[in-house]
Amino acid sequence: MAIKELSDQRIREWSVAQKDRWWLENVYRGDMPQLTIRSAITGMFLGGLLSLSNLYVGAKIGAGFGVATTAVVLAFAAFRGLSTIRLGRDFTLLENNAMQSIATAAGYMTSALISSLPAYMAIIHHTIPMWQSMCWIIAISLLGALFAFPLKRRLINDEQLPFPEGRAAGRVMEALHSDEPGEGLFKTKILAIAAGLGAVVETVESGLLSARGKPLTFSSLFESVSAWISRRSINGHALKELGVGFGWNTTIFAVGGLLGIRIGLSFLVGAILNYCVLAPWIISLGDISMRAGRSVYDVRAWSVWSGAAMLTTASILPLLIDWRKINDAILGLFDRKRDRDHDPLRQIEVPARVFAIGIPLVSVAVITMGYCFFDINPLMGLIAIPLVFLLTIIAANTTAHTGQTPSGAMGKITQLIYAGVAPNTITTNVMTAGLASDAAISGSSLLQDIKPGYMLGAKPRHQAIGHVLGIIVGSIAATMVAYRLFFKTYIEKGSTEQWPMPSADVWQAVAKVLSGGVSALPRSALYSAIAFALAGLVFEWLRRASKGRFPVHPIGVGFAMVIPYAASFMLFAGAFTFWLAGIVIRRGGLRRVLVDNSETLCAGLLTGASLAGIVIAMYQEGLFGELLSALGIRV
Repeated sequence: MAIKELSDQRIREWSVAQKDRWWLENVYRGDMPQLTIRSAITGMFLGGLLSLSNLYVGAKIGAGFGVATTAVVLAFAAFRGLSTIRLGRDFTLLENNAMQSIATAAGYMTSALISSLPAYMAIIHHTIPMWQSMCWIIAISLLGALFAFPLKRRLINDEQLPFPEGRAAGRVMEALHSDEPGEGLFKTKILAIAAGLGAVVETVESGLLSARGKPLTFSSLFESVSAWISRRSINGHALKELGVGFGWNTTIFAVGGLLGIRIGLSFLVGAILNYCVLAPWIISLGDISMRAGRSVYDVRAWSVWSGAAMLTTASILPLLIDWRKINDAILGLFDRKRDRDHDPLRQIEVPARVFAIGIPLVSVAVITMGYCFFDINPLMGLIAIPLVFLLTIIAANTTAHTGQTPSGAMGKITQLIYAGVAPNTITTNVMTAGLASDAAISGSSLLQDIKPGYMLGAKPRHQAIGHVLGIIVGSIAATMVAYRLFFKTYIEKGSTEQWPMPSADVWQAVAKVLSGGVSALPRSALYSAIAFALAGLVFEWLRRASKGRFPVHPIGVGFAMVIPYAASFMLFAGAFTFWLAGIVIRRGGLRRVLVDNSETLCAGLLTGASLAGIVIAMYQEGLFGELLSALGIRV
């Protein structure tokens, strides 16, 4: 069973209606079981579990990653095992797809919990009730999904953009359910072994193991490199002071393997440009200072504006070029006759009335919650609604090409806007920015989990329902754990070595800087943002003109401006490792593992490391003891 896809020529030349008719006739599987009770329950269980994985990663490095491939293989393995012992039957292909829609949505429900919410609580110096956080996250996530679904027709049906994580999940599902004997079991073994390896590495990295009184970690292997770096300097500034360093991180390495060499190389280019070229120069101008209590320059506080500018222009340019398609899509929401005459998928796509009714209703709910929970002026909440749509477009386009959503950069765009319309209101700055960016993340994750369904012939309506289920379960599970593990410590102590919470730190810092208005930004940051905005336009135009052959991707360069140097380097290292394996290893079992199943391998590493990290953290915080005590078990 091979996935049927349009050729590049047909993608370029056919109309949307032609592509939709072809999909309906050649790919659609309307008679196959999809969103069943067991697929819904399995998706909610795995989604809740994997949302904790993303919560851990976010607290460590301020980012989150997709869980679709991991959920797909775990569900397949579970039901294949039940089928073997005659306690159940195998998942169908599209049941597995419906399950991953739920799990993917749940996995992305951690953004607000590692950024805007802890930043807000730290500013006001107390925690808000847990139920308020849950309701807020669910509401803004639903709003983002409602804005995003109309974009599906352009990004997925028409342009056939890759959405790397979603595409990987589709390929894995196709292989698991293929007629080739043993393929599904082989992928399951790879995932299990990789997850075990990732868990072992994370356990070692946690410092639980020691030798001669010193923690024994894989990062210690980089000590000689770090020592060499500490002796080097640029313009009189030590590389270590500039934030240039190396350290092992299994999750980021695995993500690099998923992104590929072009994006990985772009991250490295952006990191070198930011930390080794621009930072020394800007420090000499006096616009970058040391972090409080640390001998490291806060480069990202300055460069975040440049990165956000490049990400924005590179994402908006394709929309400007294709403005006619966007116009047609908007008109199609209101032209019922046109929809009946020209839409081959009108019976299976989510009806336009859902968005026409849902967006105003959920918007009112979000504005009301913002006023009641966070004292946000309703007018400021109203201004955030169109920003949700704009940022959803940016997030969806970025995610379509890289598999990653620039949540931090999008938040800074909104914070900058509110610095102009509502200066000197720091809490409004944080929470309105969180509203817009977190809603956009939910929207982009919806399109990410819709992609494999389109590849495999699933019903879009079933996936939309699954996404809503995932939003609910992921919000509840992740919020409960975040309140127990992170929030109290962060409010009292701020960033710690165990829980750096870098995203929340950046949100706080930016809000404090901008509370006095846009003029508070250094002039060099504004000039650099303009330059990078123009560069984003040029790079994206060159990439499109060369049909993807241009070696540098503006999304990767822009993203590298807003994350640590070590993270960009590890992303490049992961991408380079698997790219090199594809060139060097030509045949045999090793190629089957490292090249043909690299996506499954990377997903296993990421999942094992992150889940081990959250379990270790719960153990160190004494939460297991509390749980046993609550159950009446004494240890």
